[in-house]
Amino acid sequence: MLAILKKEISSFFASPIGYLVIAIFLVLNGLFLWVFKGEFNILNYGFSDLSPFFLLAPWVLIFLIPAVTMRSFSDEKKQGTLELLLTKPISTLNIVLGKYFGAFILILIALLPTTLYIYTIYQLGNPMGNLDMGSTLGSYFGLLFLIAAYTAIGIFTSSLTDNQIVAFIAAVFICFLFFIGFEGAADFVSSHFIEQLGISYHFKSMSRGVLDTRDIIYFLSITIFFLILTKFNLNKEQK
Repeated sequence: MLAILKKEISSFFASPIGYLVIAIFLVLNGLFLWVFKGEFNILNYGFSDLSPFFLLAPWVLIFLIPAVTMRSFSDEKKQGTLELLLTKPISTLNIVLGKYFGAFILILIALLPTTLYIYTIYQLGNPMGNLDMGSTLGSYFGLLFLIAAYTAIGIFTSSLTDNQIVAFIAAVFICFLFFIGFEGAADFVSSHFIEQLGISYHFKSMSRGVLDTRDIIYFLSITIFFLILTKFNLNKEQK
């Protein structure tokens, strides 16, 4: 697994993809949070917290993560190297996990510089230091689990096709469905149960600064479920 993980990370940074992903994520967030006027602009928000960032980031990641994961297995299929990879003395699960953690770590690297926002808001607070660290750290934990779920979905769609664009579109659709689709359906039928099936509900819960085991179990379940589906698809390729 470690060999595949290292190969994925090195392939990301051997081409412009890795640097482009990090740059796009940081530039988009920077523009919306500090430059463009609107509901996400922190300077116009009036409060010393990072709520605008945690409202914006899941939407940026809905497109960014599928762009990273779309090539994971699709590219292997298109080049005909997937069959060779599956014949190596490594389990299918380790192949899936290697690809998964390679993409996951790249997104974490893109997320890491945003921790500077905490220091900035800390300095801008009136009085200085007037920042709810509990909700901020809870939101970052929620973002980590959200990234884990999005990445698993992206890896899964990449295992379905040899077309990277199809894998990208499918991943965006499923991520969108899980993030906001269930919430929209819940509002339509007035069902709290359906709302709890969505990622947005659990992400908002963690953003309050309380790490509920139900939220953690939900994100882990989504992540594991799509990784198992990916493994199942690869097992079919071996037959």
